[in-house]
Amino acid sequence: MQRRDLIKLSPLALAGAVGHVSMAEAQTETQNVQALYNVRSFGATGDGKAVDTPSINTAIEEVAKTGGGTHYFPAGTYMCVTIRLKSTVDLYLAQGCTIQAADSPKAGETTGYRGGTYDAAEPNDPWTPYQDYGHNHWKNSLFYAENEHDFSVSGPGLIFGKGLSHGIATAVRGGYQPFKAEQPGVGNKTFALKNCRNVILRDFRLLKGGHFGLLATGVDNLTLDNLLVDTDRDGFDIDCCRNVRVTNCTVNSPWDDAICPKSSYALGYARSTDNVTIANNFVSGYYELGSVLAGTWKKFAEDAKVSRNGRIKCGTESNGGFRNITISGNVIEGSKGISLETSDGAYLEDISITGNTMRDTIDAPLFLRLNRRNRNPKETLRKGTLRRILISNLVSYNSAASTACLFSGIPENLIEDVKLSNCYFGHEGLPKQMRVGWGDDRQPMTDWRTLKVPEKEEDYPELLRFGPTPSHGFFLRHLRNLEMSHIEIAPATADPRPAMWLEDVHRADLFAITAPPQENFSLHNVTDFRLMWSRAAKDTTLANADNQVV
Repeated sequence: MQRRDLIKLSPLALAGAVGHVSMAEAQTETQNVQALYNVRSFGATGDGKAVDTPSINTAIEEVAKTGGGTHYFPAGTYMCVTIRLKSTVDLYLAQGCTIQAADSPKAGETTGYRGGTYDAAEPNDPWTPYQDYGHNHWKNSLFYAENEHDFSVSGPGLIFGKGLSHGIATAVRGGYQPFKAEQPGVGNKTFALKNCRNVILRDFRLLKGGHFGLLATGVDNLTLDNLLVDTDRDGFDIDCCRNVRVTNCTVNSPWDDAICPKSSYALGYARSTDNVTIANNFVSGYYELGSVLAGTWKKFAEDAKVSRNGRIKCGTESNGGFRNITISGNVIEGSKGISLETSDGAYLEDISITGNTMRDTIDAPLFLRLNRRNRNPKETLRKGTLRRILISNLVSYNSAASTACLFSGIPENLIEDVKLSNCYFGHEGLPKQMRVGWGDDRQPMTDWRTLKVPEKEEDYPELLRFGPTPSHGFFLRHLRNLEMSHIEIAPATADPRPAMWLEDVHRADLFAITAPPQENFSLHNVTDFRLMWSRAAKDTTLANADNQVV
């Protein structure tokens, strides 16, 4: 087989029935037909021993020079460090193919597996203070691309990030050797894409992805479809990106977020994340690392110190904005729920959350937060917004209940224009214990009658950091223009707390609210309040209410 052999791309080609011609001949014979190359023709062995990265990178570069094509990875294990993706070059991972991240250098060592190292993390000064280490660097990854366009990675093969760092050098997860992300030569994430466009990731499986299965920063026209990700930290972080589709994916990420639009300052300027569809995915933090991919679906022990994160979240990095985002048809199980967070001045606007189902969330299913952490350059400081949020047709069953669904602005900056309709919130009832911190620890539940929920105006926005709430359904503070209709709040066991706590809320219309019969609405500095057709309380209209229970 010649080093520059190729075949015409056809159904038979992917099945292995391939014919070979030279690269020069192909430029004539394959006009308007994409060329398919066998990566082994360029020296890759796939024997699970040799480091195949030099051959793979040479193959990608040579095909890019000819105008592009597809590299076919036959069955085998390809030990790799940094693979540099290029414009117009697609990678197809066949059934039985594994791209394995070679072990990074251990503490005190300068090289890893067989003398290999991942590409050095590039400097990102002076922007590094405004987001954590993982968001500031791209080159130190298994797959890396910057300023590239029109490429894809697809096929039913497996990417195994065994040698990557998840960012915490002391934490063993899934029994794998941890590495220090900041150490030279260490790989930190599976895919890192910066300032790219027209990118497709589809159909493959990813085990143990490092800090991020995907960090996409400044990527436009991005498609993530039918991916199975079983990982030791974040699934997908979509940062400063536009026109993104995340569909039909399974993400098990017990230690961090599953699908996470962000808007950081890593590019050196504030760029919004716009026009994002997150649809028909399954996300979880329930299951032990690798068990979803293996099909055993083994749950963590109840007392395991695992945060069970796995949620869909906008934030916390929030310098630019989030606009025109739809989150629909997703299944969320054994994790945190859906969070919208703007803490660094971002405009978080025009969000539709509809048709999602949740089960066994470890805290409340919904969290909306507008505050002023202000992790950005002083000259760019501004008030953020959280407004025009539509939530409908949501089912949540058996959620933890020490903390209610919490929507909170701050006294000088209110959340605006929030509508909820046709939702069911079933929770466990007043618990004896509550999760605290990141959710990986517990302590006895505080007497709810003495609770005062802190403002935490400048803090990291995390629901459990507020502690338990004096209401079991919703805790609503610093809002303007709230509408809730056809909402049922259903504790499995008795919960004496009111269903809703409203504080500094102005114009609240509540229609057809169902909750167990008791005093259900605790009102504090509330104006223009209207409650109608409710099984939770009698019809009530109040121009002003303070320290009043209905």
